[in-house]
Amino acid sequence: MSELTITVMRLGLLVALWAFVIAVVGVLRGDLYGTQVTPRRSAARTPTPRPAARGSNPAAVPAEQRPVRPRATGRRFNVRSGEREPNHLRVTSGPLAGTSLPLREAGILIGRSPESALVLEDDFASGRHARIYKGPDGWVVEDLGSTNGTFIGPQRLSAPTPVTDGTEIRFGTTVVELRR
Repeated sequence: MSELTITVMRLGLLVALWAFVIAVVGVLRGDLYGTQVTPRRSAARTPTPRPAARGSNPAAVPAEQRPVRPRATGRRFNVRSGEREPNHLRVTSGPLAGTSLPLREAGILIGRSPESALVLEDDFASGRHARIYKGPDGWVVEDLGSTNGTFIGPQRLSAPTPVTDGTEIRFGTTVVELRR
């Protein structure tokens, strides 16, 4: 073999070795620092306009002829007890103290994952930490196998547990409660 061929092979091997080292460093960095969670945009942003249906011009229809949607009062009543049920979740302590979310009957996912409805900026919370959903008898909190657990008072949850208005639920250092 010529000396040029050997030099090209050495350089190729050196490039492949550095590519491997860079790939290993990238994997280690991802394992050490985890998924990067980007903050959500503020609620003050302007909504994007939706395209109108073909042939419809809402400005051309007089206000008297436009369909009227009933207003949601935000009040939900418990048929059995006759009292109002909680309708939002409020963060009372932790990095997101003061944050409030409306409760949805389909449920709210809580954790560090960006797909969560309440994204926790808490090192003691798991990616998919817990969820709160509407059960047959009211609101239920369920731990989703988190490492550090979900607590109601000093009690660690081991099964889905019903919660009522004012119940404090702790995920890591974040405390939330259901409110009316």
